[in-house]
Amino acid sequence: MSRGLRHRARIIALQTLFELEFAANSPEDILERTVKEQEFKGEAADFSALLLHGVIDNKQLLDNTIARYAPTFPVDQLAPMDRNILRLALFEILINKKTPPKVAINEAVELAKEFGADTSPKFINGVLGSAISELPK
Repeated sequence: MSRGLRHRARIIALQTLFELEFAANSPEDILERTVKEQEFKGEAADFSALLLHGVIDNKQLLDNTIARYAPTFPVDQLAPMDRNILRLALFEILINKKTPPKVAINEAVELAKEFGADTSPKFINGVLGSAISELPK
């Protein structure tokens, strides 16, 4: 799957996670609607689903990791977009482990540039950089 498709898959997963913060709909319903609206299919749609369910299934571990590396920013008080970008990247880095950490960080920073506030890219990069500094080499 191309880098561009993987990036779009991350965007769809991120949009679904963001909507889940505010809507009572099920993750499957939101993802299905978003994938259909964007005419997204196959392996890329499957990657979006993997990311979405990986974040949902590991939310507590991911939030604990965010709290560890951003201790002055309570996770529940982070901007919802930043919180979900961090969750996505940390899922890819710590749990899924199929994306090289530097690639996951670069993708997260790109998402922060596209969807976050002006300070989001630097914040996201800092938290993720701290997290991977403790990974075994």
